[in-house]
Amino acid sequence: MSDKPHYVGHRKRLRARFLKTGSESLHDYELIELLLFGAIPRGDVKPLAKRLITTFGSFAEVISADARTLALEDGLGEAAVCALKIAQAGAIRLAQEQVMNKPVLSSWQMLLDYCRASMAYHGVEQFRLLYLNRKNVLIADELQQRGTIDHTPVYPREVIKRALELEASALIMVHNHPSGDTTPSPADIDMTKRIKSIARPLSIEIHDHVIVSRKGYYSFKSTGLL
Repeated sequence: MSDKPHYVGHRKRLRARFLKTGSESLHDYELIELLLFGAIPRGDVKPLAKRLITTFGSFAEVISADARTLALEDGLGEAAVCALKIAQAGAIRLAQEQVMNKPVLSSWQMLLDYCRASMAYHGVEQFRLLYLNRKNVLIADELQQRGTIDHTPVYPREVIKRALELEASALIMVHNHPSGDTTPSPADIDMTKRIKSIARPLSIEIHDHVIVSRKGYYSFKSTGLL
């Protein structure tokens, strides 16, 4: 009879299944287990992984949770929290590289996926500016402001000033709604109109203003607000 703990065989089998069939065959909690194996070298992490999915809701919600919030979870030490946040950083970096220095309008869904990955799960509002050149290639991706749970201060003249510095011909505005409701507020609509009115005389086109959340996204352009 083997003296090895039962979890040793489980870890080996789960790694083998992942390498053979990829992530499609794994449950969300099993992906969390794989991330925790290196950070927690001993012990059965399956109960912890399942508890994290129950608490936060999904694989994406777990790795996107604030590090301080994750650290409050029983069983998650610094190394484990770091492993989860590295997974999120890797996903965002991959999504960003798929759209940077490429024509944005022909890879619109990739752009939306990147914006959702990088912003949708944050607990406070953020305002991101995507600057494009004359060929609609994304030349700069800048997070301009961080706000509160339901408000982000945006300064239209600063937005356009930065566009001029970059010699950008167009821009896309993106911000998140932590509440999950992507419906634009009156302030969102007013701010968009103000930026557009400043940009027009300078021949800077506003391609879109997109609101992202855990539940989806809202496009000003596709709904006739731009």
